Amino acid sequence: MMKHTLSVAFIAFSFFMASCQGSSDSDEPINRNLEETNLPPEDIEDVFASNYWDDAELVWSDEFDGTDLSQENWKLETGNHGWGNNELQNYLDEGNVEVSDGTLKIIAKKESLGGSNFTSARLNSKKEFKYGKLEIRAKIPDYKGKGIWPALWMLGNDISTAGWPACGEIDIMEYVSYSPNEVHFSLHSTANNHVKGTQITSGPVPLETIEEEFHIYGVLWTDRYIKFYIDTEDNVQLNFLRPTVPSAENWPFSKPFYFLMNIAVGGNWGGVEGVDESLFPAVMEVDYVRVYQK
Repeated sequence: MMKHTLSVAFIAFSFFMASCQGSSDSDEPINRNLEETNLPPEDIEDVFASNYWDDAELVWSDEFDGTDLSQENWKLETGNHGWGNNELQNYLDEGNVEVSDGTLKIIAKKESLGGSNFTSARLNSKKEFKYGKLEIRAKIPDYKGKGIWPALWMLGNDISTAGWPACGEIDIMEYVSYSPNEVHFSLHSTANNHVKGTQITSGPVPLETIEEEFHIYGVLWTDRYIKFYIDTEDNVQLNFLRPTVPSAENWPFSKPFYFLMNIAVGGNWGGVEGVDESLFPAVMEVDYVRVYQK
């Protein structure tokens, strides 16, 4: 979650066109159109076909049944070094995660530990994936005040060698509590990232029930595009096509990625308007994480 500035703006490049901004009830997603679509050879399935994902099969999931977090599926990252964004929380390996009643709870708390005044959890999937229909059904913490930054996202599996942003980042869902009733979808690469102000982003997408109800945050990912949707595949909010001349700098999305789920406190984006300490504990619930592939 190597993140954003306060004002998330669309940057116009000479090599791509943008359509109008989408919303949760809009018919038109945001298009970052970098490639003309040509019909594939007859023996290759058309990833742009309307029925392309109809026969995708479930290949991996965590339904968060039982009372324990699966050690086979997840590992916890720890630390309070700011995570590149001047974040305030100390991520711990116990005390901030609960599995009960069919959901995973990630809990940010107001408590002083290890030099930080807040604790939280950051989960990484041990399994990595290349392409697919990816869905996370989740509910954002109830709105109580400003200062938290929950996210559901992915990083390229070569981050330890390539670093960020060269590894690539897919932000399946981001939310900052100083801006309630809105959700954000973004992509980051060496060519397009928030440090340069060139990230590929939906901007704020209205979602009036984001704090009150569970929603599906989904991604359709092929070697030709990455699409972000809410609840149903036809409710696309951001559509990014592979560049005409793809490279490691502008398309680091042809390799395996892994999932991350966390609640950050404060930070360069989440803490722009301060942190209301009365909002804690803040709980994000995750009903399931599912991966479908062709």
